[in-house]
This record gives sequence, C-alpha cells and structure tokens, in this order.
Amino acid sequence: MKILSWNVNGLRAVLKKGFLDVLKKERPDILGIQETKLQQAQIPPEVLEPLGYKSAWNFAEKKGYSGTAVFYRTPPSNVKTGFDAAILNGEGRIVELELDSFTLLNIYFPNGQMSDERLEYKMAFYDECLGYCNRLRSLGKKLIIMGDYNTAHKAIDLAHPKANEERSGFLPMERAWIDTFIAAGYIDTFRLFHPEPEQYTWWTYRMNAREKNVGWRIDYFFASEDLQHRIDDSYILPHILGSDHCPIGLSIKI
Repeated sequence: MKILSWNVNGLRAVLKKGFLDVLKKERPDILGIQETKLQQAQIPPEVLEPLGYKSAWNFAEKKGYSGTAVFYRTPPSNVKTGFDAAILNGEGRIVELELDSFTLLNIYFPNGQMSDERLEYKMAFYDECLGYCNRLRSLGKKLIIMGDYNTAHKAIDLAHPKANEERSGFLPMERAWIDTFIAAGYIDTFRLFHPEPEQYTWWTYRMNAREKNVGWRIDYFFASEDLQHRIDDSYILPHILGSDHCPIGLSIKI
C-alpha cells in the first residue's frame, strides 16, 4: 500500500497548481491532506470523488482555517471525525480511518507560533493525541499517525537549528514531546531509511528558501512499533510543488 500525506495550505489554491495531476501521477492508495481551509459547502466538486477516489472530511468551525481530508480507493470499515476530548474537536484537525490491517490517523497538529495561548493549546493537543493513540493500542489497534506535526524533532531536521531554538516548532518542550511519543512505542518511519541531513518538508515562501533548501522537516509518518516489519520505505517528495509543504510517502505491506 502506498500512502501519501500533504499539507496543501489551502485546497482551492493547490487545485490551481496541479493537485489533481499529482494525484493522477502518484496514484496512492490513500492520500491524507491537511490545512484544507474549507467548509463543507465550499468543497470543489472535482475533489469529492476525484479519479474514482472516495473522500472523508473534517472541518474547522472557523472559516478559512485548518481542516483535514483523506482520499481513498478501498473504503475503510469506519471513518471517524468526532472525539471524546473537546480539544480534539472544533478545528477539524483529525480524520481517522479503520482499515483491515491498521488504523490510520491523519492529523494537522496546531502551530504554536501565534501566541503563548496557542502554544499551550498545541502542547495540550499533543498530550491528548498521545493518550488517545495509547488507548487505541490498548485495544489491540496498530497505528499509523501521519500529518503535519509542526515541530522539527532534532537539529538534523531543520537548516538553522541554533537560530530557531527559541521559536515554536523547535522549542525544547515540543521536541521533548516527540521524544516522549517515540518512547511510548511510535517510530519516526522516515529515519528508519534516511539518516542523512538536509531532508525537509516545509520551506518559508520568503528569501527563496525552497530553492536554497533552507527548510524544516515537520511532516511525519509515525507508526506503532508492531508495524515496523511491514514498512518498506518512508520518503519525502520535494519535487512536488503547489504548497509551502511537499508531500511525504509511506510504503507498507498489508
């Protein structure tokens, strides 16, 4: 199975920049997107069932903000967008698919750069997500958690670590949460296959950052340890344009 994840930074915008061409060329079994910036009534008709894919959506209460969606060819046994914890609802940040071989979570984690309050929200969201994932695993579920985590884990994961030590996205508390996530039994699948530096998934639109490859790796496929033996590859697709993020991919045996 081929799975892709992509923060599109506005689905209507990326549709004008070749989104359907990417979907047609890559032909993933599943594509999860983040930051759709749509309400249900605003979904362009051409992406409701593009190229024969079905889709599942979650929307933020605030217009033009956040939002997630998943496109799939084989229908899951269950789709979930509502969660018991209030912090996981309201901003359209999660779509969960129950598949035969594993449970897939497509998540757009909060950005903490706007204010101290948003940073607090981000950390609370992180903790609630970890608790939720652990509860799923206690029920015997195998998990893939993909999406935009909005944090670079280690110095290797961004071009200028020293300059960003006090900036949300590379704060010690954010990086420590990823340490905690890994210690709880979740694997950064990309680093299983690619230990090399200068591998990024997001670049600011300013200062020709993408052309210079001055970026951050903040998009991930994490998987529960019981799936590691089935993962063939985890990779980045930096040549695909259209957003300030590029897609990332996972190949897994089912």
